[in-house]
Amino acid sequence: MQGDTAQAYGNEEAVGAAIRNCGVPREELFITTKVWFHNYESGDCRQSVLDSMEKLGINYLDMVLLHWLYGNTYTAWRDLEALYQEGIIRAIGVSNFEPDRLIDLIHFHNICPAVNQIETHLYCQRKAEYEWLGKYGVAHQAYAPLGQGKANEMFAEETVQKIAKTHGKTPAQTVLRFLIQSGVAVIPKSVHVERICENFNLFNFTLAQEEMEQLKALDTAKTMISNASDPKLAEFAMTW
Repeated sequence: MQGDTAQAYGNEEAVGAAIRNCGVPREELFITTKVWFHNYESGDCRQSVLDSMEKLGINYLDMVLLHWLYGNTYTAWRDLEALYQEGIIRAIGVSNFEPDRLIDLIHFHNICPAVNQIETHLYCQRKAEYEWLGKYGVAHQAYAPLGQGKANEMFAEETVQKIAKTHGKTPAQTVLRFLIQSGVAVIPKSVHVERICENFNLFNFTLAQEEMEQLKALDTAKTMISNASDPKLAEFAMTW
């Protein structure tokens, strides 16, 4: 079972309480957190990871990501490499990194990111990014895989409705299955138990190649939540 959080979310202590009270053995949980870019400066990244572990109430992290490509990413990545080598972190990766920044990070460091977590969904399939990630052996992980903010519009697509009906599945299950069959790991967010269960029930059906092609055609190649190369976003992020 995977738990995904971040320093910027302000919920690490709440996630820690859930870890303690969920009744699931720690070794069956995969806990990921993300370092906020203001903590990338010398010494801050390492200490911020240790602080996150204290809030989560755990003595190791399964994965830690650099949350954005801003700030002193070199120093922060070397802190993560050291924590990885010490066994405090089991895997390290990045989030919201554009291909050029990812390649730069890989070529000047010893450890290649295990994953790049980027906005990916039916309307923003990241086909070019997927190819670059594959070339360097970095897993493509989708956040907002149900199109946060446009889920209803996505689910109302005639193509999605038709394919979902064919397989006796919901539109949400259909678009998540599409991403999984495309080789993308998904981390859908929900606070409703029935939807969480629905999101797990994805492995008893397979989309036909024709159906995959129909869904691929709905790609607009435009982000809805974040574009790390957008100067307006970068400027705004500096105030967070």
